Order: sequence, then C-alpha cells, then structure tokens
Amino acid sequence: MKHQHYIHPEKKDFSIHTDPDLLDLEYVHRYLKEESYWAGDSEKEETAGMLRDGLCFGVFYQKRQIGVASVTTDGRSYAYISDVFIDEKYERQGLATWLIECVLSHPMIKNLSHCMLLTDDAHSFYEKMGFKRIAGSADQMIKYK
Repeated sequence: MKHQHYIHPEKKDFSIHTDPDLLDLEYVHRYLKEESYWAGDSEKEETAGMLRDGLCFGVFYQKRQIGVASVTTDGRSYAYISDVFIDEKYERQGLATWLIECVLSHPMIKNLSHCMLLTDDAHSFYEKMGFKRIAGSADQMIKYK
C-alpha cells in the first residue's frame, strides 16, 4: 500500500506520514522508554520493528517528529491502536485528535468492523473520538464502525 501523507487543515507546519523511512527511531524510542507509562522496559530493537514493520503514523512539526501512533491490524476486521503520544510541548493544539482521525480514516482501517486500544489515563479523550469502554475492563476501549 502506498504511504499516506496528511497536512493539517489549519496548521500547515504540521504533517503526518506513514512512511517508515521518515520516522525517527531515536526520538520514538527515547519517548517510549523515558516518558511513557506503558513502555518503559521496551528495547530499541522492539521499537525499530514496530516502526519498520507496523503501520505507524508519525506526527511532524516542520521536519521534526513530535508524536506517533502505531496500528496492528489483520486487514479484514480489526485494528489495535497503541503507542499514541504527542510531545508535551505540542499538547492542547488538537494534534492528538487529528492523529486519531487520520488513523481511523486510513484506507486500511476505515472499513474495519472495530478498533481497540488500551489506556490508563485518556478515556475521556477517546470517548470523544467515538470509543467506548469495554465492560469489566479498566483500560480497554473499542470503537465499532
């Protein structure tokens, strides 16, 4: 599949790319290892594999990466969204919303029956994006087509 490229509709200096050659392994790995609550024990090789082999959406300000979202999918019915972050210097600008909108509208994702994710602290954000909490789980969320 051809790589996707998105330009923010109002903030032209921001873009999202799915081309793994554009993703900054050092930046993403450092963030996941040092800043995230969910991937502190990840190895650099694991991050490299995710960026190389997965469907990853890199968020950029000008040419500098400032965020990412990773997607695993079977290509037929479901997708699992993980490792979503925006650098704190760029938070509260609508970039995370735009990132998830780009993920959900991607040609490999938009026709799937459902998307899932895990979160400890962003339930209300994902609920605004149409995700629902899965009964009996504190962190699992799902969005049906």
